[in-house]
Amino acid sequence: MAINRSELVSALAEKAGTSKTDADSVLSALSEVLLEAVSKGEKVQIPGILSVERVARSARTGRNPSTGETIDIPAGFGVKVSAGTKLKAAAK
Repeated sequence: MAINRSELVSALAEKAGTSKTDADSVLSALSEVLLEAVSKGEKVQIPGILSVERVARSARTGRNPSTGETIDIPAGFGVKVSAGTKLKAAAK
């Protein structure tokens, strides 16, 4: 079961003792800051919870699973998300 955005906003508002509108604004701002930082190549850390960073991927050769044809995949970037200690402990 997953928590959707509206459920997350409601939970944040309740925990913070604020309105859902304010919680939604904070969640939107967090999303924007995270996207901007990762696009610049900066690492974002929320201690104990998670860290997110952009990682470089080198060029490589792949294979089309339908045809078996070999294709060249250009170098690019990916995103690495690592769970923090508190998040790992909560999952046990």
